[in-house]
Amino acid sequence: MAMDVVDYEIKGAEMQFVEVELDPGEAAIGEAGSMMFMDADIEMDTVFGDGSQQQSGLFGKLLGAGKRLITGESLFTTIYTNQGSGKKRVAFAAPYPGKILPMDLKQLGGTLICQKDAFLCAARGVTLGIAFQKRLGAGFFGGEGFIMQRLDGDGLAFVHAGGTVVRRELKPGETVFVDTGCVVAYTTGVDFDIQYVGKIKTALFGGEGVFLAKMTGPGHVWLQSLPFSRLASRIFAAAPQTGGGGREESSLLGSLGAGGLLGSVLGDNE
Repeated sequence: MAMDVVDYEIKGAEMQFVEVELDPGEAAIGEAGSMMFMDADIEMDTVFGDGSQQQSGLFGKLLGAGKRLITGESLFTTIYTNQGSGKKRVAFAAPYPGKILPMDLKQLGGTLICQKDAFLCAARGVTLGIAFQKRLGAGFFGGEGFIMQRLDGDGLAFVHAGGTVVRRELKPGETVFVDTGCVVAYTTGVDFDIQYVGKIKTALFGGEGVFLAKMTGPGHVWLQSLPFSRLASRIFAAAPQTGGGGREESSLLGSLGAGGLLGSVLGDNE
């Protein structure tokens, strides 16, 4: 399928969204639930499987849906097509604080490997597939498992990452060690492997996990400062707990309740 060439504008700081401008007849594909708003005359159509496979018959639809199911995404993809006579815009919002990264696949060799939940939207014609880890170690301990998302084509795709994002260009043979959850995406020339941290004491008490991602060039690597799993664990740890001697029972209001100071005062007056 021919790639649609779209214009875009990324807005916001911590909670970003991207506005994609569509000429008449152009279309964008979006992850289910990512649409923020769209202009009139944009037709929204939900298709089974990968949006780029919609003209490939039943087998193509099943193949696209199977790929998305394996990567943990929805079986359906939404296509937004400009059916009007002028330029129209559709916006896609990031699911949590971070940055939206525009990826020109043509400049990246036609393929980008990214974590399973990174894809946000793309120009029509970009294919969403799967990439298997070639090494057992990377599959078991690499944070993303055996399967990652694969974006193919020569158009624009937009991925989302948490916190601040840094792009590293690795020369041939150059290696960087990264926390496994901080890897957002990389080009196909990068060799991805995992490595044990080296010392039992560091593995048990260092707080950085037992394994690190070993990224070796040549190629480009995108890294995020706030993986969603880290954000979720901090929120869960800070959430108030109820019952069984939780935090709410030891709060100031709890100490002033019927079982605390007020209770003792009322008891003395009886």
